[in-house]
Amino acid sequence: MKNNFKYLSVAFLCVASLFIGCQDDDYSLGALTAPTGLAIQTEIVGQDASNPNGDGSGKVNISVTANDAIAFKIGYNDITDLATAVEFTGLPSTIQNSLTTATVQKKFTSLGLHTYRITVVAYGRGGTSTTSTAEVQVVSNFAPTPEIVTYLTNDSSKAWKVDKSVPGHFGVGPWTGAVTPIWWTAAIDEKVVCCNCFYTSTFTFTKVASSNSFTIQAATPDGAFTKTGSLASIPGIPGSGDEGCYSYGGGTTAFSFIPSSSGIASETPSTQTSIMLSGSTTFIGYGALQKEYEIMVITPTYMYLRVQGTETGNAWYLKLIPAL
Repeated sequence: MKNNFKYLSVAFLCVASLFIGCQDDDYSLGALTAPTGLAIQTEIVGQDASNPNGDGSGKVNISVTANDAIAFKIGYNDITDLATAVEFTGLPSTIQNSLTTATVQKKFTSLGLHTYRITVVAYGRGGTSTTSTAEVQVVSNFAPTPEIVTYLTNDSSKAWKVDKSVPGHFGVGPWTGAVTPIWWTAAIDEKVVCCNCFYTSTFTFTKVASSNSFTIQAATPDGAFTKTGSLASIPGIPGSGDEGCYSYGGGTTAFSFIPSSSGIASETPSTQTSIMLSGSTTFIGYGALQKEYEIMVITPTYMYLRVQGTETGNAWYLKLIPAL
């Protein structure tokens, strides 16, 4: 009995000492203070007394500073066109003492003079945040090389269709981090059985010489190949259902050429030129895409496009040929 009591006493003392030791430690996350002094500075490239809105490149150097910030996110909104949504991206930052700074160059591509709202969120410890906005008026002037216009429109009118006869005529990969469809590519004739409308639709690009403008007509005799619901970029598509062919009356809208906004290098290859569709009633190839189609390669007989999907992490790729 004495031995049992001795062992119990030792065990009690060990537990008590552990408990007391735990009580002595005092862990703290520190003050969860939101960043302060958030400031946004803008410098329009080429701005001078004769060019108050820049040199026409659309480029703006943006500098952001804040006290006690550990990360920034930045978004851009064309408030001249209220249909444009804000999309946020991370901003690399440098911390010196308590002051955090970040710089980025943004190329705004809407043609003409536009006012953009720059929104910055500065994040502090524990998820705290501070938000600030600034506005900048920038002009973007852009003219594509004459060959691109000629190849696309034949300097009058030219119809194109998806080229089902080659592998990789449709594909998908990440929007950032890759410039090829590394996730999936279509085999020859792959969509014939499920969605032959993908191959019978035509897209006619017209140059209107009298006004130096351009139009596109989407003709879909067997329906539009698209996803449904909010992922469809054209009107009249059902709210739910599988990817497939859906009744669509076609449409004609204006389009313009703009400098590509993806930031990928010309040796990707890329022509650094994009087709920007106006309105919501036209599309090229697949009706679940954004409206800016970067022309990677174009010849009189071949066009290769890259475009961001309505699922914005995706880059879709399309190969087209003239519709004879």
